[in-house]
Amino acid sequence: MKTSKTVKERVSGAESVCVLTGAGISAESGVPTFRGKEGLWKKFKPEELANVDAFMQNPTLVWEWYSYRKKVISEVQPNPGHFALAEMQNLIRDFTLVTQNVDNLHTRAGSRDVLELHGNITRSYCIRCRKPASEELLQKSEKAAPVCDYCGGLVRPDVVWFGEYLPAAAFEEAVDAAGRCDLFLCVGTSGIVYPAASIPMTAKEHGAFVLEINPEYTDLSSRVSETIIGKSGEILPLLVRIMKEEHNHESA
Repeated sequence: MKTSKTVKERVSGAESVCVLTGAGISAESGVPTFRGKEGLWKKFKPEELANVDAFMQNPTLVWEWYSYRKKVISEVQPNPGHFALAEMQNLIRDFTLVTQNVDNLHTRAGSRDVLELHGNITRSYCIRCRKPASEELLQKSEKAAPVCDYCGGLVRPDVVWFGEYLPAAAFEEAVDAAGRCDLFLCVGTSGIVYPAASIPMTAKEHGAFVLEINPEYTDLSSRVSETIIGKSGEILPLLVRIMKEEHNHESA
């Protein structure tokens, strides 16, 4: 796979890197987008289940959906794109990984301090006392909606539902990283879900080279510095090799 001279120069010379990932990178691991093609769930839209009102009206139904999602995610593995970003973190002094995904695959691949804008499906907490819930508690609940061991409140998945705000601290840290980076990678995201979609433009406005990596062109493509069409599992390892070549050259 070929990259332009500009991409090679900006990647090899990068000292501060910020990466935003979306569903595309996880799709390469076999994570479905959960738009309802499987069995029972084809009758529902995500918007009908992933919101507070749905949870309060029928917590057991919502938990059945999330239990199904967690099972699917537990059966897939991080792909070369995930592993490449974990390796990139070890090469770049100032590196920030921001994700819209809730599947925990970046952490499983070895990435550290991932900024999870939409939460993490492997975590849960009580809506009353906010205490984290253990996996043991979730398993013990079987098909019923789990309740907190401490206060008896309902336990919910630690994900951002429709109508909820992103975690303020994580979003602010992501915007700050975008504002100071010299290379921004936008990987596998359509660029239509706000406010996350504003982060690449923050980087561009502050002078960063914004490189989009996606299997197809998106709403972001006309606004970024350059787009590479292809699989992130192939392109990201290539970018890591370019960075390594530069590091080896400097240490020679």
